[in-house]
Amino acid sequence: MKKVLFIGNSHTYMNDMPELTRRMIEDTTGESCEVFMLAYSARPLKWHLEEEYFAARFNILHGGYDYCVIQEQAHPMPPEKDTIRCMDRIIKLCKEAGTTPIVFETWAEKAKLENQAEMNRRYRAIAEQQGVLLAPIGEVWECALQELSESPYADRYELYYRDGAHASAVGDYLVATVLTKVFTGKLPKEDFLTAFDFSLPDDEWLNVKENVEEEILSLPKEVVQVIRECVNAE
Repeated sequence: MKKVLFIGNSHTYMNDMPELTRRMIEDTTGESCEVFMLAYSARPLKWHLEEEYFAARFNILHGGYDYCVIQEQAHPMPPEKDTIRCMDRIIKLCKEAGTTPIVFETWAEKAKLENQAEMNRRYRAIAEQQGVLLAPIGEVWECALQELSESPYADRYELYYRDGAHASAVGDYLVATVLTKVFTGKLPKEDFLTAFDFSLPDDEWLNVKENVEEEILSLPKEVVQVIRECVNAE
């Protein structure tokens, strides 16, 4: 059994993404997986290491995790020096505990796509300098955004939630697919079409569905295939 800790903010907890990742990993490998999360709205890693340091420290050092996914604030990005310093501290804790750290590369806001290049550069540099794994989510997102915009599914199956910043159900399917590839070295099975949408229709996403089964939906194979091809391209 694998244990995964997610540290981040709403880009981690949106649409119960860690749970979708767990299901995807189990479907891909046939092995059990447990996921745990320290994610709070709009919080950078600096907050985790200052305001909630004891929770982060305890979980990493004593949780017995195989992997720790580290997601920095995205909109706006914190000063690069803060991200480097905080990633370094968390990665050191992970290595002390025998946990494999994974740098979560975020995506740019819909209205500020020009920020993607800086995100890609920043997180690739950190992963390379630290010698740790990178989940190239932003790069796959950039690819899928272009491919889906040219498909007949562009209007109904968008990567962005309606605020133009967070992930939609499709976007979080992409995130989970990238993470599954990083964890297992494999893509999910082609017939894994399940996605989660935990937001209530025509409401703010802070008010979410209480029944998990109500958030489950099925994506078209054509949309999933676009995501798979973009993941394979990285």
